[in-house]
Amino acid sequence: MGSMGAELRLAATSRRYSPEQREQAVRMVLALRAELGASAGTVARVARQLGYGVESVRKWVAQAEIDAGARAGVTSAESRELKRLRQENRELRRANEILQRAATFFGAELDRPHR
Repeated sequence: MGSMGAELRLAATSRRYSPEQREQAVRMVLALRAELGASAGTVARVARQLGYGVESVRKWVAQAEIDAGARAGVTSAESRELKRLRQENRELRRANEILQRAATFFGAELDRPHR
């Protein structure tokens, strides 16, 4: 029973694929589509051949099509820029909050009567 739990935990963990592995899978899907003249089943076939998850390969192919302009969506570059801007926005909000608290503290200090 203990080993079955370990097997389930291993199956549930996400596997990380290198950029080279992703690119290879996308190239294979696109080549197979060009060869067959159809796209039905190509993602599942390539994923099975490489031992990758079907949904992972499907996402990579869709993102590659978006990046190439063949499909509507947010490109990888736009996604990275959006992530960077959101991080910068969080940092600026945090700094602004600190400055507002400091201004309130020092403003209260100035209003106190001094002896």
